[in-house]
Amino acid sequence: MTDIVGVIERLWRYPIKSTGGERLRCAEVDGRGLVGDRLYAVRDGEGRFGSGKNTRRFRRMDGLLHLSSRYPEGSGRPELIDPQGEPVADPTAYLRTYLGRDDVELAREGGISHFDQLPLSVLTTATLDWIRAEIPGVPVDERRFRPNVLLRTPPGTPPFVEDEWAGRKAHAGDGLCVEFVRSSERCVMTNQAQRDLPHSPLVLKTIARAHDNRLDMLAGIVTQGTVRLGDPLVLE
Repeated sequence: MTDIVGVIERLWRYPIKSTGGERLRCAEVDGRGLVGDRLYAVRDGEGRFGSGKNTRRFRRMDGLLHLSSRYPEGSGRPELIDPQGEPVADPTAYLRTYLGRDDVELAREGGISHFDQLPLSVLTTATLDWIRAEIPGVPVDERRFRPNVLLRTPPGTPPFVEDEWAGRKAHAGDGLCVEFVRSSERCVMTNQAQRDLPHSPLVLKTIARAHDNRLDMLAGIVTQGTVRLGDPLVLE
């Protein structure tokens, strides 16, 4: 038995962790996730990576979400984009001035993963639309939740339908197979301002009240492949 649960509406890659990402029409997916996703991060002198929270691996660095990143065509090293939308010439030098810290640098992933949990995040429009309806005065789109895939679900699909996928495999595009594991535990990063989205504590409060602070569905990669906008996602 198979079940088409939706079609890919948007694809997102975040070349530099915790900065704004780039929208893609097509993405290669290997065992690590979308090729190039979060391959770089802002690293401090203690080896912790810039994030929206403080943990053993991550250090909160406010302001990163006002920046964005992208891969220039044909390049394996990302550009860092300033809040005015312009690429910076020297990312490390810019970050030290922007963050007011002389111990940070733009670093490529080494032996420690830049991912918080699993390599692929999928969010449905059913869940996103529910959040918008719950806090109508707050601008909300998927950028607050940083998925790799925004999946357009059929009318009438209930919010948090992603929960039903845990433990199941799914196929999309040319050869891609993933296995869904669990949802993400959300942090204050969902509240933070970025570009045209204002700060609002109501975002995280709403997720905490309705769904135990969890949102989306995370997956591991079973077989690599290629996905494109409009591809259906088919559950086994």
